[in-house]
Amino acid sequence: MFKVSFLEGWAKFYTKTDKSKKDRIMKKIEQLRTLTGARHLKHGVPNFVTEAGQYMICFREEGDMRAVIFAENHKQYEKWYKRQ
Repeated sequence: MFKVSFLEGWAKFYTKTDKSKKDRIMKKIEQLRTLTGARHLKHGVPNFVTEAGQYMICFREEGDMRAVIFAENHKQYEKWYKRQ
């Protein structure tokens, strides 16, 4: 089982979404504790991406810790991804 934390600035877009969407994203973030499969953000980088409906959640895995980096819709994810 993994511990989940949040990096500074992760909620930049999350805070602007409505409550029902926030609930869906948080439910998926809670599932990160036991999630076994997620795809790599880029080859050679310890960042992973999982989806909650139309929302993308990016997290970094280090040992038994998973730190949420980003959680927002696909359009915002594309903008964020280009800056990486």
